[in-house]
Amino acid sequence: MDDVSKTAIAPEEIVSFLKSETNYKEVCQNILFQRVIDRVARERGIAVTTEEIEVEAERQRRQKRLEKASDTLAWLADELISFDDWEIGIRNRLLAQKLAVALFSKEVEKFFSQNSLGFEQVILYQLVVSNEKLAQELYYQIEEGEISFYYAAHLYDIDDNRKRRCGYEGKIARGAIPTDIAAIVFSKPTKELIGPFKTEQGYHLLMVEDLLPAELTTQRYEEILNSMFQRWLLAEVNCLVGSSEISP
Repeated sequence: MDDVSKTAIAPEEIVSFLKSETNYKEVCQNILFQRVIDRVARERGIAVTTEEIEVEAERQRRQKRLEKASDTLAWLADELISFDDWEIGIRNRLLAQKLAVALFSKEVEKFFSQNSLGFEQVILYQLVVSNEKLAQELYYQIEEGEISFYYAAHLYDIDDNRKRRCGYEGKIARGAIPTDIAAIVFSKPTKELIGPFKTEQGYHLLMVEDLLPAELTTQRYEEILNSMFQRWLLAEVNCLVGSSEISP
């Protein structure tokens, strides 16, 4: 693959390949996204400085362990891009980040506050069996202390992976749990046995190890911000395509 750059590939071959891989629409959409970002950023006087590009480039060098200039040049050559190509990519990503903050940073806290219930989480353990009688028996055995929830899950759960985890499901957001079940799960004290109840999977017993209140962490802030920005970008591109201002 080291000599791939020496093999001539025509632009129409690239387009044809992208179409055959059903990636062509995504690439075109990303190009239109960048047009929108450039236009709106220019209208709002938002720009990326040379210093900001250099700082991000240095961060990427450290991340990729490109200690010397020759290491960076070798990496760029291997990626079939020039130094200018790399800097343009950095500039585009930084510009998108700046524009997202300018447009939606004030909306994130408002959105989080209005939807905080959906961001609550639990650390959840689950035991699922296929038989109702077994589920009831396990419920009483766990309640009476004859067997622990974790060991029961390890012995009886129908899912091998969950068996190995002794029923551990991890951090689960309220929104990932069916509404009627979530209402029970988030109202019960921790360590209290919940169930059994029936779904298509079987008969479930649940136990909440900990309730995690909604918190606007840095990661969650970025997730909400990016989600808002992506929805806005898509709406802008759809509007432009619909008005025939650009070719789809």
